[in-house]
Parts: sequence; C-alpha cells; structure tokens
Amino acid sequence: MAATTDTYPGGGAIGLLDRERIIAKPGFNRWLVPPAALAIHLCIGMAYGFSVFWLPLSKSIGITAAATCSDLTLTSALFTTSCDWRVSDLGWIYTLFFVLLGSSAAIWGGWLERAGPRKAGFVSACCWCGGILVAALGVLTHQLWLMWLGAGVIGGIGLGLGYISPVSTLIKWFPDRRGMATGMAIMGFGGGAMIGAPLANLLMTHFRTDSSVGVWQTFVVMAAVYFVFMMGGAFGYRIPPAGWRPEGWTAPAAKSTMITTRHVHLRDAHKTRQFWLIWAVLCLNVSAGIGVIGMASPMLQEIFAGSLIGQPGVAFIDLQPEQLAAIAAIAAGFAGLLSLFNIGGRFFWASLSDKIGRKNTYFCFFVLGIVLYALAPWAAGIQSKILFVGMFCIILSMYGGGFATIPAYLADIFGTQFVGAIHGRLLTAWATAGIIGPVVVNYIREAQIAAGVPRDQVYNFTMYILAGMLLLGLIANAFVRPLADKWFMTDEEVAALQAKSAAANAGPSGSFGIGKGGFDGKALIAWTAVGIPMLWGVWNTLKATLALFG
Repeated sequence: MAATTDTYPGGGAIGLLDRERIIAKPGFNRWLVPPAALAIHLCIGMAYGFSVFWLPLSKSIGITAAATCSDLTLTSALFTTSCDWRVSDLGWIYTLFFVLLGSSAAIWGGWLERAGPRKAGFVSACCWCGGILVAALGVLTHQLWLMWLGAGVIGGIGLGLGYISPVSTLIKWFPDRRGMATGMAIMGFGGGAMIGAPLANLLMTHFRTDSSVGVWQTFVVMAAVYFVFMMGGAFGYRIPPAGWRPEGWTAPAAKSTMITTRHVHLRDAHKTRQFWLIWAVLCLNVSAGIGVIGMASPMLQEIFAGSLIGQPGVAFIDLQPEQLAAIAAIAAGFAGLLSLFNIGGRFFWASLSDKIGRKNTYFCFFVLGIVLYALAPWAAGIQSKILFVGMFCIILSMYGGGFATIPAYLADIFGTQFVGAIHGRLLTAWATAGIIGPVVVNYIREAQIAAGVPRDQVYNFTMYILAGMLLLGLIANAFVRPLADKWFMTDEEVAALQAKSAAANAGPSGSFGIGKGGFDGKALIAWTAVGIPMLWGVWNTLKATLALFG
C-alpha cells in the first residue's frame, strides 16, 4: 500500500493497513468495533451454508439430471469435464474449509497480533472472496480441483484470518464485558449461512437457464458483495492505545482466581497443561455439535418420516418421491432453526459467562449436553417432535456458545496480550473436530443401516457416543486451573512489546476520552448496516420453520 504522511515516532512511514494507523483517537466510540467484526464474520460464515450449492453443482452438466459416470473415482472427478460431480466429491470443500481455518489461524495468529486486525481483515477479504472467484472459474470450466483450491484452500485461509481478526481487539475494547464482546462478533459466523444460503438460492434461481445451473454467476456476485462488506469491516477496525480502559472501570482485583491481569507469551502458551485441557474442551464440545449439524436434515427425516406430513406410522423407506420432497423441505426448516439457535447461543452463553465465569459455563454445556444427548433417543422413540427439536436447539445453542466463550476463557487464563494468536492455535481443535464429529456420526449411521437397524433408530447409539465425548470434555474442564507464576511475562517484557505503539508513552492509564458515546449516530448506522441482513436472515429462517409444527 502507498505510504501516508503519518510517521512512527522514529520517523518511519505508516501504511494504510498498518497497526499504528488504526490506534483510536479521542472521541472514538468503541461500539463501532463490534459491527466491523460482524461485517466480516457474516460473510465468511457462509462456509456453513455452502451445502446449498451441492445439488445444483451435481447437475452442472446434465442441468435437469446428473450426467453420471459409473467409473468415476475421487481422483478422476478432480479433472473430468464430461461427468457430473457427486455430492461426496463436493463435500470435501466443507472439510477443507475447517481444516484450513484451524491451520491458518494457528500458523498466522502470531503475525496477526503484530500486523493488527485491519491488515488481517484485508487479507481475509482477498482470500475468501478471491477463493470464491477461483471456484467460479472451476464451475465454469468444470474443474473440481480449481474449486477445491479456490473455495477450499484459498478461501479456508481467508476463513482462519477473518475468524480470529477481531478476537483480541474486542477483548481489549471490552475488558469489562469480554464474553459479550466476543459473542457479538462470533455469532456472526454462525449467522452467515442464515443470510448467505437464501441469498444464494435467490441468485441461482435468477441466473438459472437451460444451459446453466447459475452457480458460477452466483459465486461472482456473492464474492463482490462480500468483498465490499468485508472491506468495510476491515477499515472499521480500531485498537485502543496502550493503557486505555473504559471510563470509570477498574480491573476486578481478585474477583476470581480464574481471571488473570497478567500475560503469557505466545511462545509459552502451548507449553502449559491448561492450553491442552482447553483444547480438549473445545474439541470435544465441537465434535459433538458439528456431527449433528452435518446430519440434521436426514436425521429428522429418518426418525419422524411420515409423521412430518401428518402420516404417523409411515416409515422413511415407504415414503413416495413427492412425500420425500415434502419432508425434505420441512427438514430444511429444522436445519435453519438450529442455525438460529447456534447464533443466539453465541451471544447468550458468552454474555452469561461474564456473570458465572467461563469454566462454569462450560460445566453447563457438558452436564446439560450429556443429559440431552442421552434423552434424545427417548424423545425419538415416543415420536415427540417438540421435545426432540427443543433438545437439539438447546444443544446447538451450546455448540455456538462454546465458540463464543472460548476467546474470553483464554483471555482469563493467559491474559490479553497474545490472546488472538493463542486462540488461533487453539482452533486446531476445531479442525480436528471437523473430522472427528462427521466421521463418528456418518460411519456409525452407515454401520447401523448395514446391520439392519430401522432408520428411525440408527442414531440412538450415536447419541450415546456423543454424550460420552461430552463426559470426557467435562473431565478436562474440571482440571483447568490458574497458571503458575513462572508462565507470566514480567511488566518490563509487556512494556517492551507495547513500545512500538505511539500511545505507549502516554503515561498513566485511563479512558483518554476514547470509548464513549454508546449508540450514537455513527454507531446506529454501523449496526443498521449489519442488522438489516441479519433480520432478513432471521425472517427467512422463521418462515421456513413454520411448516415443522404447522
């Protein structure tokens, strides 16, 4: 980027994307930062909704019916131009999303801390939107390897950088409300599909012709729209000057032994037992939830089958094609409802954790989750849709709440200086869970079906396995303790790290006239910009779920 006229104290030029460029000045309102984070997370959160493209893409050559090839393998599918792709071939993009998200967050988390959230957000926008454009080229030329490379690999890197870019920033802006702040941003990732999936359907319908399923055109439009929003978010980021704190707020000395006011260096965090215990806590919570997300639609259809359309007693395998289409639409509403609770849980549980503590919040997740997973087969057995759906709505709220609470949990244990980078490394737990959860659910289901278990009972054993995962998570959480003094940096080390900030020489700590304003005019505009798409997504989701109980 071209240098500006601003300079470092030592005389060096400050680039438009540099960390020093975005240090807040007096009069800045901290409530402008959460919508900037939401603008990025709502865009990259479409990763959860990419399955909306699988069925259209599976007919991208045949258009009305798939052009199948009996000898097609995964390797040949990467390069074929005459055979339509299978959904299983396309589904690897979903796996690549979360493997690359966790990996890139771990690899570049340290760089993000040095470069600042604006530069990370900018790179994230280029990778995520650029990856979608490469995927569009893959659809246009019918080259699956290009889709894997574009959306899966390049886009996955953008996911990782975009996901962690606001974490440490928001925690520093809201030391008085750590859980709420990260919950506000990270709930956007859960809500991205709620907005993106219906938008994608509208665009594909608009672009569909006799010779095209409309996917590549949809990719191009969505990449352009997302790029604008993500750039708005990246350039909306600001960071507080060193020593800043909210006016009238003081750090809660000895309020809880689980909250430190000191800092652990990035190079030491992964050497502690606490890091790996929290890694296990996140991995096990996510493994249980992500497996359910991936199978929500077929699970509801196979368990309740004919009762979803007023024909109780009719098994899934006995339904006619038009009946299968009807219950599939209802199941889509169920998936949307789970998405809504995934979003709400990120804000609710993260905010609650500010009151009851992060460790206690995870105790709630695990204890309540074990009970609900164990009771789910019973609810299915008595064919109670209300109980079954209600149980999984609560489960998915805790799945989302786990993501939103974990950054504040890390800040409590390791301090805020490197929390973004530490969080990035911890997200390898998500990458691991993204493999474990779907594999456990999918392969146990296949084994149960092969063994002749009725379709409405094939998930029973899976639920007990998932409850067992949560039990292991409960044990890991119980062993999390405050760190020993030897792991913390000295005050001199912290001061040296902050020395590059122009405000580090400001002397005393305080608000410096920064962070005031509440929901003033600028904040209202910023929140409206992200709020309208979110409300549109909620409205579409509620309409889709009416058929479930109506």
